[in-house]
Amino acid sequence: MTRVLIARNLPERVVEEARSLFDITYRDRPDPMSREEMVESLLDFDGVLPTLGDRYSGGVFAAAAAAGEVRARILANFGVGYNHIDIAAARSAGLVVTNTPGAVTDATADVALTLMLMSCRRAAEGERLVRSGGWQGWHPVQMLGLHMTGKTVGILGMGRIGQAIARRAHFGFGMTVAYASRSEKTLEFPARYVKSAVDLAAQVDVLVIAMPASPETHHAVDAEILGAMKPTAHLVNIARGDIVDETALIDALQAGRIAGAGLDVYEHEPDVPAALRALDNVTLLPHLGTATLEVRESMGRMAVANLRAFFAGEAVPNPV
Repeated sequence: MTRVLIARNLPERVVEEARSLFDITYRDRPDPMSREEMVESLLDFDGVLPTLGDRYSGGVFAAAAAAGEVRARILANFGVGYNHIDIAAARSAGLVVTNTPGAVTDATADVALTLMLMSCRRAAEGERLVRSGGWQGWHPVQMLGLHMTGKTVGILGMGRIGQAIARRAHFGFGMTVAYASRSEKTLEFPARYVKSAVDLAAQVDVLVIAMPASPETHHAVDAEILGAMKPTAHLVNIARGDIVDETALIDALQAGRIAGAGLDVYEHEPDVPAALRALDNVTLLPHLGTATLEVRESMGRMAVANLRAFFAGEAVPNPV
């Protein structure tokens, strides 16, 4: 029977479905695989279901090839982002890589709106104030934030998730939408295409990062883009942490060059710089983008469907 490794703890229904199809080894743990575990996974299993943090680098594939015959033929990634997998090295080693788009779109967009509101309305800061016992009661100029309704949102990356965020912002909050993307899109709502990310940053009240991570987008949001933003503007990142130059972001927040930030992802997860954690004008979430049971089950079923199709000799639904 086909041997498949599930590399992390997943919802039980997903594991049960996988067990009905394959000979499953279940690594029921929350921590990423070590380099040694990843090398062994390529040698010992026909397929692997990895996720964020399981860094299948070129070195891992090379080490597996040096140690013996690479048995694995597919990495069915749990998640839409796959920047933790060296795709070129995987293909050179004869592996197909798949992901789980679509299942994550609405949940991630919901968290983007959560962070937009929390940052603009200083909600995390306000909750800390109440919990501290230092709140002295309502008054007319207490913790004044940015009124989000009617403002301009800028979307960096107008793919599925970017469009879902823009749709919520436009129809839910009456926001004007502007965006920068690799190409201009035909959209079901009014939106202004801006060719330059720097120009986009200068025009908006909230800048939301929704682009996929790749070597080309590493530190795409840098000191220049942050410097172009209005001092009243907020940055929100629900994509991948290394798209933002975290040091430049900390400098901008500390200096008050932007009003605030809402982050669900970080450059070196799970490490979050102490300087970032110390700032009141940033909302920090622990990568909650898809953290609902139904969404995680949907992602898992999609990953299992990719495995099933591959080993049945069919075209995989979601190749990358």
